[in-house]
Amino acid sequence: MEDHIQLTKMKQLLVIGGPTAGGKTTLSIELAKHLNTVILSADSRQFYKEMSIGTAKPNTVEQDGVQHYFIDSHSIHNALSASSFAEEAMQVLENEFLKHDTIILTGGSGMFIDALCKGLDDIPHSPEIRDKITQQWKEHGIEFLQDKLKVADPIYFGQVDLHNPVRIIRALEAIEITGQPFSSLRKAEKNNRPFETKYFIIEHNRESLYERIDKRVDLMIQNGLIEEVKDLLPFRECNALNTVGYSELFQHFNGEMSLVEAIDKIKQNTRNYAKRQITWCRRYTDAIRIHYSGEINTMVDEIIREISHVNDR
Repeated sequence: MEDHIQLTKMKQLLVIGGPTAGGKTTLSIELAKHLNTVILSADSRQFYKEMSIGTAKPNTVEQDGVQHYFIDSHSIHNALSASSFAEEAMQVLENEFLKHDTIILTGGSGMFIDALCKGLDDIPHSPEIRDKITQQWKEHGIEFLQDKLKVADPIYFGQVDLHNPVRIIRALEAIEITGQPFSSLRKAEKNNRPFETKYFIIEHNRESLYERIDKRVDLMIQNGLIEEVKDLLPFRECNALNTVGYSELFQHFNGEMSLVEAIDKIKQNTRNYAKRQITWCRRYTDAIRIHYSGEINTMVDEIIREISHVNDR
């Protein structure tokens, strides 16, 4: 029994979380190089090979020789759900834990992180109700669903990506079936996992984070985001493309706003998304909080000390 416990403790999944534009990718790559391990991406937009510039996806050079999973792994035409991600990621972990004692999971999609690390809640489905709400979205737009969710479940409204119709439709579906707030249904006990999970959350002061977000959006525009979105216009109905950085430019191409307005809206919506990510990360009460100093090696050393301390217990 003791040997089994020691073996379990040796297998660790390190979650590097935090808001968008917060430095998760750079820190995770440097940490992976130090630990000689691999990275799983839990960024639900970086899965898709058709979306690169607007997702701040690390290219081959930026990955710096570190094996990454779930980057360019799927197509927007076959969207990956949180449950499917958890199933596929568990298979990756099963194989990679044969070679590594520690693996890194990073990304800003809290639902996908929780699906892998904790399992999903057993929340009922109704295809009929889902289809009805989907039709409401098509007829009245995403704002109509946002307003319904804000009234029915203000807690989840403050957490969810408000530009993701799939998640809003799922919440409204569950609310209509059960008569309970979606947030109250997402309370399942943690599923047993054959590894330990250690959370590290990167934190910024608000002003510096917003500055990083604005600079990132400007860089995306310089790097060709407008052209990338223009090429995706024929597929704009794909759920994966209903996300910040793409939906605003779709509106621009549809004549609903100027390019300047669309870029400003991307920045604003990204800041709002970062706020929701920060709120989500507060749920990880046992996480180690790391202030972003810009000194990546110092931050890596801080994480190494923490996991070494745990393993020495």
